[in-house]
Amino acid sequence: MILDLHRQGLSVSAIARQCDLDRKTVRRYIERGLDPPAYGPRQPRPMLLDPFSGYLRERVTAYPGLSAARLLREVRERGYQGG
Repeated sequence: MILDLHRQGLSVSAIARQCDLDRKTVRRYIERGLDPPAYGPRQPRPMLLDPFSGYLRERVTAYPGLSAARLLREVRERGYQGG
């Protein structure tokens, strides 16, 4: 995208404003002939609590007044290792 805009005759400052980058970064990409990498969304990381989420949902649905301390104690009894 940066190289395309540069070929169209836009100034470094205009490209930097349009791409929300620093001017020095734009210059570096133009000099090297590189386009900046396009990163996609990251995959969600597995959490220690994932295996217990169904159980916790059931408990909160059945008893909405349960405290977090009580729920933590219950999942620890079921093998949860987190804090």
